Amino acid sequence: MYKQTISLHDSKGQRKYLNHAERLRFLKCTASRPVAIKLFCQLLYYTGARIAEIHNLTVDSLDLSNKTVVLETLKKRKRGIYREIPLPDFLLENLEAYIHEIKQGEGSYQRLWSFSLRSASRHIKTIMIEAGITGVRGCARGLRHGFAVHAVDKAPITVVKKWLGHSALETTAIYLNVIGTEEREIAKRLWINGGITDNLT
Repeated sequence: MYKQTISLHDSKGQRKYLNHAERLRFLKCTASRPVAIKLFCQLLYYTGARIAEIHNLTVDSLDLSNKTVVLETLKKRKRGIYREIPLPDFLLENLEAYIHEIKQGEGSYQRLWSFSLRSASRHIKTIMIEAGITGVRGCARGLRHGFAVHAVDKAPITVVKKWLGHSALETTAIYLNVIGTEEREIAKRLWINGGITDNLT
């Protein structure tokens, strides 16, 4: 049995993660943003990475031949621990075009983003508000938690652990306890079998 190490709800019972509908609204709202902000937010959406991990990316962080982004994992006891996360083809193509435009002879260590980490947080917050997402989950961490909740419903937990950069499987396992689409479908069968109808008040 896995041991819970974090909570996905705050002290008032508000969830800290974005659900599927909220994630999609956030993604849709990124489309109208300047290209750098849009790509930054979409990398967060598709990787579940920590905001600082995305902010630290350089030109050389993209492995186009392997179709992945290489992230240095933060919150480790030592630096230099990296993980690869696959990216969708369209995002890789857009990132490649963006890199071609910003590259100014600084080499592979050129950072991808010219804005600060604080500015990145503000951009994300603004998009969250536009998407109707407020409260404790309306931030980059809420997006990371939302990615994890969605991922453990679709992929092996060991793969999700690697993508998230967790040291222990028990940390990733917390996301298994979230009510997802599959669990709600099971509950619906119970409601029907129990004779509960929409006409009851």
